[in-house]
Amino acid sequence: MLVKLFGSAVYGVDAITITVEVDTPGGPIGVYIVGLPDNAVKESTDRVISAIQNTGYDRPRGRIVINMAPADIKKAGAAYDLPIAMGILAATAQVPHPQLHEYVMMGELSLDGSVKPIKGALPIAIKTRAEKYKGLIVPKENAREAALVNNLEVYGVEHISEVIGFFRGDVELKPLKVNTREEFFDAQSHFELDFNDVKGQENVKRALEIAAAGGHNAILIGPPGAGKTMLAKRLPTILPPLTLHEALETTKIHSVAGKLPGNTSLVAQRPFRSPHHTISDVALVGGGGNPQPGEISLAHNGVLFLDELPEFKRTVLEVMRQPMEERRVSISRAKVSIDFPASFMLIASMNPCPCGFFNHPEKECTCSPIMVQRYLNKISGPLLDRIDLHVEVTPVPFSELSSQRTSEASDDVRARVINAREIQAKRYEDSPGTYANAQMSSKQLKEICTINTIGQNLLKTAMERLNLSARAYDRILKVSRTIADLADSPDIRPEHLAEAIQYRSLDREGWGG
Repeated sequence: MLVKLFGSAVYGVDAITITVEVDTPGGPIGVYIVGLPDNAVKESTDRVISAIQNTGYDRPRGRIVINMAPADIKKAGAAYDLPIAMGILAATAQVPHPQLHEYVMMGELSLDGSVKPIKGALPIAIKTRAEKYKGLIVPKENAREAALVNNLEVYGVEHISEVIGFFRGDVELKPLKVNTREEFFDAQSHFELDFNDVKGQENVKRALEIAAAGGHNAILIGPPGAGKTMLAKRLPTILPPLTLHEALETTKIHSVAGKLPGNTSLVAQRPFRSPHHTISDVALVGGGGNPQPGEISLAHNGVLFLDELPEFKRTVLEVMRQPMEERRVSISRAKVSIDFPASFMLIASMNPCPCGFFNHPEKECTCSPIMVQRYLNKISGPLLDRIDLHVEVTPVPFSELSSQRTSEASDDVRARVINAREIQAKRYEDSPGTYANAQMSSKQLKEICTINTIGQNLLKTAMERLNLSARAYDRILKVSRTIADLADSPDIRPEHLAEAIQYRSLDREGWGG
């Protein structure tokens, strides 16, 4: 008997519907899977047969042929266990199959028939609704994630017997309903960290406020213990809240990577990713035999924090250059090319030299000028040019550490950032793909970042003295536009330019000998 039912394969951050055909054509006893399955899919036959037997049903005694179409797409992972098992039961007349083709089902099976969680439930649910299937059956652990997609009946199951009973009419499965908007807005502003935890460092907080307001990349340079990591971790608390569209987009990426926290179905806060400096190229940008998103994609719509930047391998840092410009990364293989979104804010931190005390106001640096230069040269000029703000972080004196004065809270800073972003949203409403000043194109830069004669002379002097590149010139204009937006100024004034120029520390003489 020939039976057709449907599963789904995740490629990149999108899903493709897979038709699972099961037939009993006669011939040598055995289960044969065709349609470009990988080893995990081929091994599923043993798991599936054990699950069928341990649930109280008969194992197939004849020849079973399973075709997974389209046959030119590789089928990877154990998530096809559930549709394969249901197809075998239907083909051997143990389960009625008139309604099987109306549902998409995915799930990994244990030998006792328990259904284990899968990756990518959200993009699978989006595809299921788009192709107008009646419902989606997934493991119970993935049900809340899939139920974020409205106008789709999502059933969460713990055991294959529930699925069998559902199609036999013996078990009533209730579709899970999730109030996506309520869940999203409830979780949006619950931060454990706050800017007022940081004593002093007002100049660094100001720089991070500018970075947040314009979506700019920043690097914090200072000695050990000055508070670089502490400040960077609090940056998401002053960024504008995610929109529902951004939250769903971010959740899709984390779902595909299997990185969704177990207690939530929706990423409601901007992600903060902080990979260790031993990370590989592939782990950072994504890839592998079955391409998976890397850290830069997991930081999409959020912050990628690279602590101790010079300790990262140079090749790892260089592969970020193109994604930082294009805000997406393309993974190309012989048979497939996948795009992962990678619109992130890069925040990096570093010591100014190997000992950490170059330009320290109190402690003496033990490094020679050549050592300092060699240390700074670990970061290429093209990468530094893509970082808009170079911020010096100096140690906090004891008087400020022991002060009882309360610093400005994240909510207050966030309000100014949101106001600046609203100005930019209105400015770029006719420019698809541009949402903040950091994303301005060269053409937009000429139209938007006009400066008067005094400002031009100031910028000319800075360019000549600091020997800045053309890209650094663009960065200064973009940052000054953001500073003007924070001041609610329609024009870029000389004081805005002056403040933007001071955030090019690594371009000044005195750094690197």
